[in-house]
Amino acid sequence: MNRQLMERTPNSAPIKFCHCAQIHRGDRRWFLQLFFPGAIAFSFLLVAQPAKATEHQAKALVLSCIDFRFLESERYFLALQHLGNQYDWTALAGASLALAGFPHTAEAEAFWDQLALSRQLHQIEKVIILDHQDCGAYATKIDSNLSQDREREQQVHAEYLNRAYWEIQKRYPDLTVELYFVTLNAEVRPVLPVSKPTTPA
Repeated sequence: MNRQLMERTPNSAPIKFCHCAQIHRGDRRWFLQLFFPGAIAFSFLLVAQPAKATEHQAKALVLSCIDFRFLESERYFLALQHLGNQYDWTALAGASLALAGFPHTAEAEAFWDQLALSRQLHQIEKVIILDHQDCGAYATKIDSNLSQDREREQQVHAEYLNRAYWEIQKRYPDLTVELYFVTLNAEVRPVLPVSKPTTPA
């Protein structure tokens, strides 16, 4: 004789389970009600698995300053570069200045970590650095009146951008590096690296 186990449903109707796995017609409806929600949820989880990093790529890693005043113009500029929003974005105070360890060496380490991950996960081919006019980080590090002398301000930014260019090229010679200086009137000026790094002022 098959051993039978007795269980009760919430409505106290007895359900018989036996080793022969026979389920009466009335019991089958209750079984399906228990089974199908779980089956549907399991199927949804299979379909909704997140895409693997290898299935998508970014065209560039963008390094900008944290200054909110320039976000709109920077995004507009990047759209004109035909990047199609396919870029990773890292923001550190001073942008290029952060690579020189401002305000702490941790900022430079954070950039290098982000660059390594961006290259590993999204196979970037380019780094874009956006410095900007009237930067509080540069005022703190270099000269509080730096923005009052536009020519000197651009020269100092160009020197730090150039330094960042060569540091990236030394570690990742296969990456293209583009340097820019964004003005308060939303003009984005390219900065060309010089053949040899200069000592920042």
